[in-house]
Amino acid sequence: MLGMKELVQKQSKTDGQKRGKIPDVAALFGFLVALIILFSVTSPYFFQWDNFTNILVALAVTGIACVPCTFLMIGGQVDLSVGSSAAVSGMIAAKFVGHHGIIVGVGCAMLFGLVLGLINGFLVTVIGVNSLITTLGGLATLYGIALLIGNGQTLGVQKFDTLGTAQPLGIPLPVIIFVTLSIIGIIVLRQTVYGRSLYAIGSNPNAARVVGIRTRKILFLTFIASGLSSALAGLILCSQLSQGDPNAAKGLELQVITAIVLGGASLAGGRGSMLGTILGLLVIGVLNNGLNLLDVQPFWQNVAQGLMLIIAVSFDQVRQKLNQQRG
Repeated sequence: MLGMKELVQKQSKTDGQKRGKIPDVAALFGFLVALIILFSVTSPYFFQWDNFTNILVALAVTGIACVPCTFLMIGGQVDLSVGSSAAVSGMIAAKFVGHHGIIVGVGCAMLFGLVLGLINGFLVTVIGVNSLITTLGGLATLYGIALLIGNGQTLGVQKFDTLGTAQPLGIPLPVIIFVTLSIIGIIVLRQTVYGRSLYAIGSNPNAARVVGIRTRKILFLTFIASGLSSALAGLILCSQLSQGDPNAAKGLELQVITAIVLGGASLAGGRGSMLGTILGLLVIGVLNNGLNLLDVQPFWQNVAQGLMLIIAVSFDQVRQKLNQQRG
């Protein structure tokens, strides 16, 4: 039985890397290079170090939420509550930092993220509620809670700008956090039993369970990680804005899913990579930044993101059908 388990884990890792990394990442990288060339030619301000730094800072919050969400999608799950969770975390931090200090405010916000991850994990893995329904309900509920905390208003906070604006060694702290978590994510998916188990669970949860993989425990822990990362994202937003804003993270879940699917992950599970997700994030960031520099109206960015998500999902469905026909 142990030999079979190792075989499934090894095969899941190979399949995830072969189907997700090689063709998808190569095509996405080419598209990213094309965007960089296009905007470098059309805008004199694009190909500058300061502008690239701005792109990374803008992507850092989304990227932090993307790391465990990539894990979840590889495992065949989804978390749509990351944006609303970040909003509530920011509001909690703003409310408590002003009255009880930074440590209490940050601790309460992260505790909220932990509790949310526990609730989502319990509902999905123990009760058996579909993750889409669970987190979609959480999205609506948590945005309501964020509005209730501040009575529909923003909450100002002072002396809480270090997390969002500090630049150790000249590199913005949110970017350092994002890069660190991404490296950890790459190592976990490629080198650990936990990461290989996620591929196996996403490919065939019943088979993974039969060979001894503790699917519920692994997914439960991943939901907890998602709750904590979304709380961290909310804290960074609160620090950058110097206020808790219930609408600050609105649409974050769409950006996260778009980046992950663009990176080659499948909504059906079993495929994806952190490298692909990072490239997906860069495509979104470069596109938004380039459109801003060209003075394109902001709502076209939402149109572009929506179209990219539709195209990526459609391409994934076509690829699955072709694979089934070949099989």
